[in-house]
Amino acid sequence: MKISQKGLYSLRALMMLTRRYTQGPIRIRDIAYEENLPEKFLELILLELKNARILESVRGAKGGYRLRRPPSEIRLSEIIRLIDGPQAPLGDATQLRVLMNRDAEHTALYRVFLEVRDAAAKILENTTLADLINRGPAVASRPKTLARKKKTERSVLPMVARGDGP
Repeated sequence: MKISQKGLYSLRALMMLTRRYTQGPIRIRDIAYEENLPEKFLELILLELKNARILESVRGAKGGYRLRRPPSEIRLSEIIRLIDGPQAPLGDATQLRVLMNRDAEHTALYRVFLEVRDAAAKILENTTLADLINRGPAVASRPKTLARKKKTERSVLPMVARGDGP
């Protein structure tokens, strides 16, 4: 599965809005600062999430963005499909099935990719923003060098990320 930098920024911003769900609208500046995200790029992401009816905006001095629905109703699959498209290591399920039919010699390989795709889709479909927050930070399970890292430093994630970001 591939997730873009834009996808990661989206999920981080949504997690922050989930943690502060009961506090009302949060300004873009505050989201960007707390999550250490580029403000201009974040504006575009939040607008896209608003247009998809995941977020709503509130105008005025106490305005900002907030989740449109409870965090327990927003699934990761919905967010990732919106931002990054199909959730598969090799195309989508239909494409994999076509390969399985066309290339009998390698059907077992394509079947494994289909199983991976289905497993990832199931996990994302059954995980909500509330689930992420309820799991809490995994500081204790991180290597000591990451646990002590300053907020302004950026880390490298152990996953494939497309360069869709700034």
